[in-house]
Amino acid sequence: MDGKALKRLCLGLAGAEETFPFGAETSVFKVAGKMFALSRLDGDPLSVSLKCDPALAEELRAAHPAISPGYHLNKRHWNTVVLDGSLPERMIADLIEDSYDLVVSQLPRVRRRALGVPD
Repeated sequence: MDGKALKRLCLGLAGAEETFPFGAETSVFKVAGKMFALSRLDGDPLSVSLKCDPALAEELRAAHPAISPGYHLNKRHWNTVVLDGSLPERMIADLIEDSYDLVVSQLPRVRRRALGVPD
C-alpha cells in the first residue's frame, strides 16, 4: 500500500476530510472534526496512526511487529501501523474502518444520522 491508496481509503469513509493542523507534511483524517487517522503520506516507511479499542490494541501489538503504541499519541487508545507489506491490505483497511467507527460511535445521534450511520 502506498500513500495514495491510504489517503483514498481514509477519504472513502462517509464525512471524512483531510486536514493539516501539524504542517503540510502530515495528513490528519477527521470525521465531524475528530481525528481517526494520522500519516505522513510520503513517509519511508509509510505508517499510519489509528484509534483502537485498548484491549484490541494490546493484542494487535503482541501479534504483529508492524503495530506499535501510537507515536506521540495516547498509547492506550492509538496504534501506529507500519505499512511495510507484512500486514494484508484488507487488515489495514479494517483497522482504518475500526478507527473511524470508534470516533463515529462517540458522536451525538444527530451527527451520526447526518453521516448515514444507523443507531
